[in-house]
Amino acid sequence: MSLLCSLSTRAPRQISNSLRRARLYSNAAVRTTLGLRTPVSAAATTQRMRGYLMRKGLQSSVSRFSTLSPSLKEITVTFIESDGNEVVATGEEGTNLMELAHENDVDLEGACEGACACSTCHVILDDKIYDELPEPTDEENDMLDLAFGLTDTSRLGCQVLLTPEMEGMRIKLPSATRNFYVDGAKPAHH
Repeated sequence: MSLLCSLSTRAPRQISNSLRRARLYSNAAVRTTLGLRTPVSAAATTQRMRGYLMRKGLQSSVSRFSTLSPSLKEITVTFIESDGNEVVATGEEGTNLMELAHENDVDLEGACEGACACSTCHVILDDKIYDELPEPTDEENDMLDLAFGLTDTSRLGCQVLLTPEMEGMRIKLPSATRNFYVDGAKPAHH
């Protein structure tokens, strides 16, 4: 039984502890229950958790959950767009690079909205940071095979979460992307 499916049978204290773990780790079981396919920021997980609790009639846990979040470190990175324009962006630890780019009006597409089903959020990372990241999943590698301008340090922005080690990192965007849905179209940011 997944973490969230069993919430309604637990005492409030147990719910609080379960939510704290979910908030801190944004683990696979929580993402699956909430209908999320890829790692998301802690803020996005919090929002989904609050909605889930409200739908399950656990309103008393919602306020408790919102006060459990630890202070997350702000990380500043620089996106280098294909035209050479540099955009400095700051985001919370755990935010993926695609979300951070969208929040800061960086020209990074993300046609599948972070579902790891396209290569339009392709980014090129520094060697040092690339080596410190977990290995890409098979799904990510399959999508990277479709990316324009693939390099040895290419990753999908939706799969890379900000960590304190990334402070000051420079992220290069490729000169083009391949969008098989509508080439050249850019989805509106939500």
